[in-house]
Amino acid sequence: MRRFRLVGFLSSVLLAAGAALTGAGTAQAAQPAAADGYVALGDSYSSGVGSGSYIGSSGDCKRSTKSHPYLWAAAHSPSTFDFTACSGARTGDVLAGQLGPLSSATGLVSISIGGNDAGFGDVMTACVLQSDSSCLSRIATAEAYVDSTLPGKLDGVYSAISDKAPNAHVVVIGYPRFYKLGTSCIGLSETKRKAINNASDHLNTVIAQRVAAHGFTFGDVRTTFTGHELCSGSSWLHSVNWLNIGESYHPTAAGQSGGYLPVLNGAA
Repeated sequence: MRRFRLVGFLSSVLLAAGAALTGAGTAQAAQPAAADGYVALGDSYSSGVGSGSYIGSSGDCKRSTKSHPYLWAAAHSPSTFDFTACSGARTGDVLAGQLGPLSSATGLVSISIGGNDAGFGDVMTACVLQSDSSCLSRIATAEAYVDSTLPGKLDGVYSAISDKAPNAHVVVIGYPRFYKLGTSCIGLSETKRKAINNASDHLNTVIAQRVAAHGFTFGDVRTTFTGHELCSGSSWLHSVNWLNIGESYHPTAAGQSGGYLPVLNGAA
Protein backbone atom coordinates (compact mmCIF):
# COMPACT_ATOMS: atom_id res chain seq x y z
CA MET A 1 0.00 0.00 0.00
CA ARG A 2 2.81 2.39 0.88
CA ARG A 3 4.50 1.63 -2.45
CA PHE A 4 1.37 2.59 -4.44
CA ARG A 5 0.99 5.79 -2.46
CA LEU A 6 4.62 6.71 -3.12
CA VAL A 7 4.28 5.97 -6.84
CA GLY A 8 1.11 8.05 -6.99
CA PHE A 9 2.79 10.93 -5.19
CA LEU A 10 5.82 10.86 -7.51
CA SER A 11 3.55 10.71 -10.58
CA SER A 12 1.67 13.81 -9.40
CA VAL A 13 4.92 15.72 -8.87
CA LEU A 14 6.20 14.78 -12.34
CA LEU A 15 2.92 15.75 -14.01
CA ALA A 16 2.89 19.10 -12.23
CA ALA A 17 6.48 19.79 -13.22
CA GLY A 18 5.77 18.88 -16.82
CA ALA A 19 2.79 21.20 -16.93
CA ALA A 20 4.90 24.03 -15.51
CA LEU A 21 7.66 23.48 -18.07
CA THR A 22 5.38 23.17 -21.11
CA GLY A 23 2.98 25.93 -20.07
CA ALA A 24 0.12 23.46 -20.11
CA GLY A 25 -2.55 23.38 -17.47
CA THR A 26 -6.03 24.47 -16.67
CA ALA A 27 -5.06 27.86 -15.27
CA GLN A 28 -3.33 28.95 -18.47
CA ALA A 29 -6.11 27.64 -20.69
CA ALA A 30 -8.62 29.66 -18.68
CA GLN A 31 -6.80 33.00 -19.03
CA PRO A 32 -9.06 35.66 -20.55
CA ALA A 33 -8.34 37.27 -23.89
CA ALA A 34 -6.37 40.51 -23.82
CA ALA A 35 -8.43 43.64 -23.24
CA ASP A 36 -7.58 45.65 -26.35
CA GLY A 37 -10.91 46.77 -27.78
CA TYR A 38 -11.53 50.52 -28.15
CA VAL A 39 -14.82 52.31 -27.43
CA ALA A 40 -15.27 56.02 -28.22
CA LEU A 41 -18.02 57.75 -26.26
CA GLY A 42 -19.15 61.33 -25.86
CA ASP A 43 -20.53 64.41 -27.56
CA SER A 44 -19.98 66.25 -30.84
CA TYR A 45 -16.33 66.98 -30.08
CA SER A 46 -15.74 63.23 -30.10
CA SER A 47 -18.14 62.35 -32.92
CA GLY A 48 -16.38 64.85 -35.17
CA VAL A 49 -19.02 67.48 -35.91
CA GLY A 50 -17.37 70.18 -38.00
CA SER A 51 -14.83 67.90 -39.67
CA GLY A 52 -17.08 66.59 -42.46
CA SER A 53 -16.92 63.10 -43.98
CA TYR A 54 -19.81 61.87 -41.82
CA ILE A 55 -20.66 58.19 -41.72
CA GLY A 56 -24.08 57.81 -43.31
CA SER A 57 -25.34 55.21 -40.84
CA SER A 58 -24.60 57.53 -37.91
CA GLY A 59 -27.46 59.87 -38.87
CA ASP A 60 -27.84 62.95 -36.67
CA CYS A 61 -24.99 61.75 -34.42
CA LYS A 62 -22.64 62.89 -37.24
CA ARG A 63 -19.77 60.51 -36.59
CA SER A 64 -16.91 61.44 -38.86
CA THR A 65 -14.10 59.44 -40.43
CA LYS A 66 -11.95 62.53 -39.70
CA SER A 67 -12.71 62.51 -35.96
CA HIS A 68 -9.90 61.73 -33.54
CA PRO A 69 -11.43 58.39 -32.40
CA TYR A 70 -11.74 57.17 -35.98
CA LEU A 71 -8.21 58.34 -36.84
CA TRP A 72 -6.79 56.65 -33.72
CA ALA A 73 -8.51 53.37 -34.53
CA ALA A 74 -7.27 53.49 -38.14
CA ALA A 75 -3.69 54.01 -36.96
CA HIS A 76 -3.63 51.46 -34.11
CA SER A 77 -5.96 48.68 -35.33
CA PRO A 78 -7.58 47.69 -32.01
CA SER A 79 -9.20 44.24 -31.95
CA THR A 80 -12.60 45.97 -31.97
CA PHE A 81 -13.68 49.58 -32.45
CA ASP A 82 -17.09 50.80 -31.31
CA PHE A 83 -17.94 54.43 -32.02
CA THR A 84 -21.03 55.57 -30.11
CA ALA A 85 -20.25 59.29 -29.57
CA CYS A 86 -23.12 61.46 -30.73
CA SER A 87 -23.70 65.11 -31.53
CA GLY A 88 -25.63 66.89 -28.78
CA ALA A 89 -25.00 64.20 -26.17
CA ARG A 90 -25.25 64.97 -22.48
CA THR A 91 -24.21 62.80 -19.56
CA GLY A 92 -27.66 61.20 -19.43
CA ASP A 93 -27.46 60.28 -23.12
CA VAL A 94 -24.14 58.52 -22.56
CA LEU A 95 -25.66 56.48 -19.72
CA ALA A 96 -28.83 55.68 -21.67
CA GLY A 97 -27.46 54.84 -25.08
CA GLN A 98 -23.68 54.73 -25.48
CA LEU A 99 -22.30 52.20 -23.01
CA GLY A 100 -23.53 49.00 -24.69
CA PRO A 101 -20.21 47.99 -26.30
CA LEU A 102 -18.24 48.25 -23.03
CA SER A 103 -17.03 44.97 -21.55
CA SER A 104 -14.10 43.32 -19.80
CA ALA A 105 -12.46 43.07 -23.25
CA THR A 106 -12.40 46.86 -23.61
CA GLY A 107 -8.85 48.13 -23.25
CA LEU A 108 -9.34 51.80 -24.09
CA VAL A 109 -12.23 54.23 -23.65
CA SER A 110 -12.19 57.85 -24.77
CA ILE A 111 -14.88 60.40 -23.99
CA SER A 112 -15.62 64.13 -24.10
CA ILE A 113 -18.74 65.09 -22.18
CA GLY A 114 -20.10 67.91 -20.03
CA GLY A 115 -20.26 70.86 -22.39
CA ASN A 116 -23.88 70.29 -23.40
CA ASP A 117 -24.92 69.69 -19.78
CA ALA A 118 -23.44 73.09 -18.93
CA GLY A 119 -25.47 74.76 -21.71
CA PHE A 120 -22.65 75.52 -24.12
CA GLY A 121 -25.04 76.12 -27.03
CA ASP A 122 -27.12 78.63 -25.04
CA VAL A 123 -23.97 80.42 -23.88
CA MET A 124 -22.69 80.89 -27.41
CA THR A 125 -26.11 81.99 -28.68
CA ALA A 126 -26.35 84.62 -25.95
CA CYS A 127 -22.81 85.84 -26.54
CA VAL A 128 -23.19 86.06 -30.33
CA LEU A 129 -26.63 87.70 -30.40
CA GLN A 130 -26.84 89.73 -27.19
CA SER A 131 -24.94 92.35 -25.21
CA ASP A 132 -21.77 91.92 -23.19
CA SER A 133 -23.76 91.94 -19.96
CA SER A 134 -26.19 89.28 -21.22
CA CYS A 135 -23.28 87.12 -22.34
CA LEU A 136 -21.56 87.41 -18.96
CA SER A 137 -24.79 86.67 -17.12
CA ARG A 138 -25.41 83.48 -19.12
CA ILE A 139 -21.84 82.38 -18.54
CA ALA A 140 -22.25 82.93 -14.79
CA THR A 141 -25.33 80.68 -14.82
CA ALA A 142 -23.42 77.99 -16.69
CA GLU A 143 -20.49 78.16 -14.29
CA ALA A 144 -22.80 77.85 -11.30
CA TYR A 145 -24.22 74.66 -12.84
CA VAL A 146 -20.72 73.35 -13.52
CA ASP A 147 -19.84 73.84 -9.85
CA SER A 148 -23.04 72.54 -8.26
CA THR A 149 -24.52 69.87 -10.52
CA LEU A 150 -22.11 68.72 -13.21
CA PRO A 151 -19.64 66.92 -10.87
CA GLY A 152 -22.30 64.44 -9.77
CA LYS A 153 -23.37 63.80 -13.36
CA LEU A 154 -19.77 63.19 -14.42
CA ASP A 155 -19.30 60.84 -11.47
CA GLY A 156 -22.31 58.82 -12.65
CA VAL A 157 -20.86 58.42 -16.14
CA TYR A 158 -17.34 57.64 -14.97
CA SER A 159 -18.54 55.07 -12.42
CA ALA A 160 -20.68 53.35 -15.06
CA ILE A 161 -17.68 53.12 -17.40
CA SER A 162 -15.55 51.56 -14.64
CA ASP A 163 -18.29 49.06 -13.81
CA LYS A 164 -18.83 47.96 -17.40
CA ALA A 165 -15.19 48.08 -18.55
CA PRO A 166 -13.09 47.24 -15.48
CA ASN A 167 -9.91 46.59 -17.49
CA ALA A 168 -10.05 49.75 -19.60
CA HIS A 169 -7.72 52.71 -19.60
CA VAL A 170 -10.09 55.70 -19.71
CA VAL A 171 -9.08 58.97 -21.37
CA VAL A 172 -11.40 61.92 -20.76
CA ILE A 173 -10.65 64.67 -23.27
CA GLY A 174 -11.42 68.30 -22.51
CA TYR A 175 -12.38 71.33 -24.56
CA PRO A 176 -10.22 74.01 -26.24
CA ARG A 177 -10.07 77.70 -25.51
CA PHE A 178 -11.99 79.30 -28.33
CA TYR A 179 -10.40 82.71 -28.88
CA LYS A 180 -6.98 84.22 -29.21
CA LEU A 181 -7.08 87.38 -27.14
CA GLY A 182 -5.43 90.75 -27.67
CA THR A 183 -5.85 90.70 -31.44
CA SER A 184 -8.02 92.65 -33.83
CA CYS A 185 -10.90 90.36 -34.69
CA ILE A 186 -14.29 90.95 -36.29
CA GLY A 187 -17.20 89.59 -34.28
CA LEU A 188 -17.43 89.24 -30.52
CA SER A 189 -15.97 91.88 -28.23
CA GLU A 190 -12.78 91.24 -26.28
CA THR A 191 -14.91 91.13 -23.12
CA LYS A 192 -17.02 88.29 -24.50
CA ARG A 193 -14.07 86.40 -25.92
CA LYS A 194 -12.19 86.51 -22.62
CA ALA A 195 -15.28 85.40 -20.67
CA ILE A 196 -15.84 82.45 -23.02
CA ASN A 197 -12.22 81.34 -22.66
CA ASN A 198 -12.45 81.61 -18.87
CA ALA A 199 -15.63 79.54 -18.91
CA SER A 200 -13.89 76.84 -20.94
CA ASP A 201 -11.03 76.82 -18.43
CA HIS A 202 -13.53 76.55 -15.58
CA LEU A 203 -15.26 73.58 -17.22
CA ASN A 204 -11.95 71.84 -17.91
CA THR A 205 -10.84 72.32 -14.30
CA VAL A 206 -13.98 70.70 -12.90
CA ILE A 207 -13.81 67.81 -15.39
CA ALA A 208 -10.12 67.22 -14.60
CA GLN A 209 -10.89 67.08 -10.87
CA ARG A 210 -13.53 64.38 -11.32
CA VAL A 211 -11.30 62.49 -13.76
CA ALA A 212 -8.50 62.38 -11.17
CA ALA A 213 -10.92 61.19 -8.48
CA HIS A 214 -11.81 58.17 -10.64
CA GLY A 215 -8.22 57.36 -11.55
CA PHE A 216 -8.72 58.18 -15.23
CA THR A 217 -6.48 60.25 -17.51
CA PHE A 218 -7.39 63.81 -18.50
CA GLY A 219 -6.44 64.85 -22.02
CA ASP A 220 -5.95 68.62 -22.14
CA VAL A 221 -6.29 69.98 -25.69
CA ARG A 222 -5.71 73.62 -24.78
CA THR A 223 -1.98 73.30 -25.44
CA THR A 224 -2.35 71.73 -28.88
CA PHE A 225 -4.93 74.36 -29.88
CA THR A 226 -2.72 77.26 -28.76
CA GLY A 227 -2.07 79.40 -31.84
CA HIS A 228 -5.05 77.85 -33.62
CA GLU A 229 -7.92 79.54 -31.78
CA LEU A 230 -10.48 81.77 -33.47
CA CYS A 231 -8.90 85.16 -34.30
CA SER A 232 -5.44 83.55 -34.56
CA GLY A 233 -5.30 83.65 -38.35
CA SER A 234 -4.78 79.87 -38.36
CA SER A 235 -7.92 78.62 -36.66
CA TRP A 236 -8.74 74.95 -36.13
CA LEU A 237 -12.25 75.92 -35.01
CA HIS A 238 -15.30 77.00 -36.96
CA SER A 239 -16.64 80.45 -36.17
CA VAL A 240 -20.37 81.13 -36.51
CA ASN A 241 -21.55 79.37 -39.65
CA TRP A 242 -24.99 80.74 -40.51
CA LEU A 243 -25.39 78.20 -43.33
CA ASN A 244 -24.62 75.25 -41.04
CA ILE A 245 -25.14 76.51 -37.51
CA GLY A 246 -24.45 73.11 -35.95
CA GLU A 247 -20.79 73.28 -37.00
CA SER A 248 -20.21 76.61 -35.26
CA TYR A 249 -17.51 76.51 -32.56
CA HIS A 250 -16.54 72.93 -33.39
CA PRO A 251 -13.11 71.69 -34.49
CA THR A 252 -12.34 71.48 -38.17
CA ALA A 253 -10.74 68.35 -39.64
CA ALA A 254 -7.36 69.96 -38.86
CA GLY A 255 -8.50 70.51 -35.28
CA GLN A 256 -9.37 66.83 -34.93
CA SER A 257 -6.10 65.58 -36.43
CA GLY A 258 -3.80 68.31 -35.09
CA GLY A 259 -5.51 69.29 -31.83
CA TYR A 260 -7.30 66.21 -30.51
CA LEU A 261 -5.50 63.19 -31.98
CA PRO A 262 -2.05 64.00 -30.52
CA VAL A 263 -3.59 64.35 -27.06
CA LEU A 264 -5.34 60.97 -27.37
CA ASN A 265 -2.11 59.43 -28.66
CA GLY A 266 -0.18 60.80 -25.71
CA ALA A 267 -2.76 59.77 -23.13
CA ALA A 268 -3.63 56.33 -24.49
